[in-house]
Amino acid sequence: MFGWFKKKDKPPEKRVLQDLDHNELSPGDEVESLRYELGRCKVVETEEGIVYESITSKQRIHWTKMIDASTELQKVRKCES
Repeated sequence: MFGWFKKKDKPPEKRVLQDLDHNELSPGDEVESLRYELGRCKVVETEEGIVYESITSKQRIHWTKMIDASTELQKVRKCES
């Protein structure tokens, strides 16, 4: 009617992946998984998005399954290599 309730377009915000210690994660980083008994993992970018690939078992878990609900951080710790 008067344009009071129009939805405003927001630019899509880029999510930054961070571990529990607030270290930024990027593809190629090695991390220690705190879920799904993956052990040491590598952050890999695929067609489906970012996944954690276990170094020992080659199992892949999508990054959305690793979100800590209370802090919205990833349930991983970045390994210093």
